[in-house]
Amino acid sequence: MNRDIFVKLLQQRQFKAVRSILDVMNEVDIALLLSELEDKELALAFRLIPKDKAAEVFANMDSSMQTYLVEIFTEKELKELLDDLYMDDTVDMLEELPANLVGRILDAVSASDRVKINELLNYPDDSAGSIMTTEYVSLRKDMTVAQSMAHIKRTGIHKETIYTCYVTEQRKLIGTVSAKELMTEDDDMRIEELMEKEIISVHTHTDQEEVARLFRKYDLIAIPVLDEEDLMVGIVTFDDAMDVMVEEATEDITKMAAINPSEKTYFETSVLTHAKNRIPWLLILMFTSIITGTIITRYEDAFAAIPLLVSFIPMLMDTGGNCGSQSSTLIIRGIALSQIRFRDIFRVIFKEFRVSLIVGAVLAVSNGIRIMIQYQDFNLALVIALSLIGTVVISKMVGCILPLLASKVHLDPAIMASPLITTLVDIFSILIYFNVATHLFNL
Repeated sequence: MNRDIFVKLLQQRQFKAVRSILDVMNEVDIALLLSELEDKELALAFRLIPKDKAAEVFANMDSSMQTYLVEIFTEKELKELLDDLYMDDTVDMLEELPANLVGRILDAVSASDRVKINELLNYPDDSAGSIMTTEYVSLRKDMTVAQSMAHIKRTGIHKETIYTCYVTEQRKLIGTVSAKELMTEDDDMRIEELMEKEIISVHTHTDQEEVARLFRKYDLIAIPVLDEEDLMVGIVTFDDAMDVMVEEATEDITKMAAINPSEKTYFETSVLTHAKNRIPWLLILMFTSIITGTIITRYEDAFAAIPLLVSFIPMLMDTGGNCGSQSSTLIIRGIALSQIRFRDIFRVIFKEFRVSLIVGAVLAVSNGIRIMIQYQDFNLALVIALSLIGTVVISKMVGCILPLLASKVHLDPAIMASPLITTLVDIFSILIYFNVATHLFNL
């Protein structure tokens, strides 16, 4: 939908046309369209959204839009919205809202919902409990398929998903059954005969990244969440797992770029916050690079004897950094997907060593030929070739070992990414280069 046409219709107060547009649009697309409006237009447009879509549109808005709307809503409007919002979406909103608005929302919900919201808010950040919803379909094992379908018809409208139903006995999870099975089996068949007893579940304190990994591994639609007594308290749905995957991938990418992660979007984050997130690692890396400068200073005599040696330093350092980044990126991704574990460290080292020999040999021969053609100096070509092989081997070893060591000591492997590895590899490449040069040229 074109924003200008939509705004024009609002300004001309052609509300019937606006409603007809919103009625056929997807909820996510509506939220995206509304994000381009001014506050006054946003408030007017939101009130024109069909009631059955309003809560879903609200759940897909960013926190600044939600905050503005909550501020201007009447008590009646706020209560209607909260009645239609799923519990996990309500909790997500509360975590982003200012304290004064949180109190207003808690006053607008029922006492029982307030208890559930407070329980969800008390779970640790990044845990299964913090992203789960308490709205799921619960069945008894002695129910028939017909009774179960009738139960879903009565209560399913208030549940986040009905595709997987959970069979419980005094809140103890004993099985699962899919909506497809209920719709295709005989009406008089009992749930006990139909349910799947092999259940994949998590606990409230399970890390959300592990929850997302289970979704990816088993292709789940939802996963049940149990408390410390193994009683069922909620489910995590696929849409929430997808949000976690995006969040974790974003966090890894920012860490790999030596930036402290932020939960806000690029434009929502202030200039000062952006700077604060970037400065610490830049300072660490800058002072670490002093070591490289100190090493170069020690070999001033070699520069004086053969000034041409200096011109090859950037090429060697860049090659080493790039090789280390290639290895670290593959290993970090492998760790994230659980394809590589610390116990595989020697297999990884052996594989990367063989890769480095091939890569180093190709780069060494290529540069050796270039130097022979350009400078017609065999010793110089040999120095660069040997230095390249040594640099590539060391950089790939550093690039594969550091992320695995980080995972072993329960640090995020993404910390050991390009900037840090590049800085370390710079030190090794300079040491290798000048040691090879001083020995072959007898400097």
